[in-house]
Amino acid sequence: MFRKFLISIGVQENGNDSNKYERIETYAADQEEIMLTDNNNNNNKLQPKMAKDEDDIVNVKNIRADMRKYVVACAIFASLNSVLLGYDVGVMSGAIIFIQQDLKITETQQEILVGILSILSLLGSLAGGKISDTIGRKWTIALASIVFQSGAAVMALAPSYQILMIGRLLAGIGIGFGIMIAPVYIAEISPSIARGSLTSFPEIFINLGILLGYISNYVFSGLPVHSNWRIMLGVGIVPSVFLGFALFIIPESPRWLVMQNRIEEARTVLLKTYDNTKEVDERLAEIQMAARIANADKYKEKAVWLEILNPSPAIKRMLITGCGIQCFQQISGIDATVYYSPTIFKDAGIKGDTELLAATVAVGFTKTMFILVAVFLIDKLGRKPLLYISTIGMTISLFCLSFTLTFLGDQRFGIGLAMLFVCSNVAFFSVGIGPICWVVSSEIFPLRLRAQASGLGAVGSRVSSGVICMSFLTLSRAITVGGTFFLFSVISALSVVFVHTCVPETKGKSLEQIEMLFQKGSELQVGGEIEMGDAECLVQRQ
Repeated sequence: MFRKFLISIGVQENGNDSNKYERIETYAADQEEIMLTDNNNNNNKLQPKMAKDEDDIVNVKNIRADMRKYVVACAIFASLNSVLLGYDVGVMSGAIIFIQQDLKITETQQEILVGILSILSLLGSLAGGKISDTIGRKWTIALASIVFQSGAAVMALAPSYQILMIGRLLAGIGIGFGIMIAPVYIAEISPSIARGSLTSFPEIFINLGILLGYISNYVFSGLPVHSNWRIMLGVGIVPSVFLGFALFIIPESPRWLVMQNRIEEARTVLLKTYDNTKEVDERLAEIQMAARIANADKYKEKAVWLEILNPSPAIKRMLITGCGIQCFQQISGIDATVYYSPTIFKDAGIKGDTELLAATVAVGFTKTMFILVAVFLIDKLGRKPLLYISTIGMTISLFCLSFTLTFLGDQRFGIGLAMLFVCSNVAFFSVGIGPICWVVSSEIFPLRLRAQASGLGAVGSRVSSGVICMSFLTLSRAITVGGTFFLFSVISALSVVFVHTCVPETKGKSLEQIEMLFQKGSELQVGGEIEMGDAECLVQRQ
């Protein structure tokens, strides 16, 4: 019987600081004592070297694990503001029942109260781009938290509908800051190989917030009407407190630091997120080339917005993709489904308030669980396959929900089907267009436009959400709830066409490479690969 020995021998090359290793295969017969003795002697001589190599491998693995933990921690903390949006969406679906009973507001006032937050958040999204370019991504996240905390406190203590609306104003602006800056920050700090998963964290936390809002509704619904909705809204302050501690941990975006000519600080941050100094230097060089364009135009007060309002063909394609996917995410009715899920289940045949709120918890749980599927698959399957699965699945679910509410309402079987199709709709949303919308819109724009253009996309999302939420009850009364969801299914079908024609595959590409992808407009459909050297060509084209 023969035994195989693999021996690693270090070979130092002249003029090169790195060690290269050869693998020598030695075969020895167990029965031959002399050969075994020789091999044992050789092994003893090489043992210190091999032990050292093994220690180095362990150290590298530990360093990579620490890097992963660091980047994930930054993504989690940056996403805490998204919990606020999700919580508001979830909690308002139940709180509005008790606000109506306590403050005696009309149906129109209900629609305005629910939908106005999305409209008002556009103020924060529009201002957030300029503010984040001025004070930095990190401190814009802090500003979002402070503004939302103020709004939540005002809402919880509001004695009247008018004061409640002032609280919604502040909360909306804070949420606008938060939903714009979190994906931008995470995209700019994440390594390319994990950017899709990490940039989807804000959507995970939105879903977590929705689930917590639903649970809060159910838990506090038994309290007196005058106080239960105030407690529901006031609990939303808690995530902001954790964010205050997070600011002492997360670094500033390296791309923003480069734009401020703070190169060494940017390099320090990149060293914490990439495996080796060579890759850090390559990424830093790419970022500096992209930043030269932004800094060259800095003396022009309105250069960025002029470029957005009068875009080149490449920028126009980016705007269509980024803003379009944001709008389709909302006009297919997801926020209406979440905000008005008690209304949907009531139309299906569920009567009691407690039973309605319990049913919404199932929706929140489903939405949260399926967002985790997207996180695991987004950097493996890619953005576009998940978008196809999501939009096609939503179209079918919305159509089936429409059919159920129209023809099977007020039947036990119909109630079960309605719950099934609402849950399948939010599941397909969470596995694709929900998180990928934010991933794509945060990674496709060039550095000089990224903050403002992402803010513009967030405006499209919030306006679309606001219009849908502020018209849902009126539209449902005009064409029935079932008819409204049939309309949503048609819009969702159009989103499938949009994904096919306008959204490229960006998996595995650096932010600077994605910029080149849109410069080569003919490759949007075929998803052509881009060489690393194209970043230099990009600077020359601009």
